[in-house]
Amino acid sequence: MTRTHHRQPHFQLRLVSGKDVVIGPGKADLLDAIGRTGSISSACREMGLSYKKAWQLINTMNQHFAQPVIATTSGGSQRGGAEITELGQQVLRQYRALQARLDPDLADEAGALLDLLAPAPDTGQ
Repeated sequence: MTRTHHRQPHFQLRLVSGKDVVIGPGKADLLDAIGRTGSISSACREMGLSYKKAWQLINTMNQHFAQPVIATTSGGSQRGGAEITELGQQVLRQYRALQARLDPDLADEAGALLDLLAPAPDTGQ
């Protein structure tokens, strides 16, 4: 039996402080979605995420970084919006760069570590 080239195990990069995940894959995806849509509620619809949960994620990031990562404008007749702050863009760039360094197709060490895993058990399919 030959090993499949599809690797189920993968790396997930998370920056943790105390009990909080300051930034991880979901929070980075939320920042990306807000950047694309210009709106927290639109980003939530795109991601299938509740507005309340999105604000919890944003608040956690804002509590741990030196400045807010998202800036919002109030609604009114012009409709509100949200954008990634300069710091938020920097955080996202750095996070994505670190993520890329863990990509097994790009990082020899990551691929080598995954190669050391035991084969997945045969499920009899």
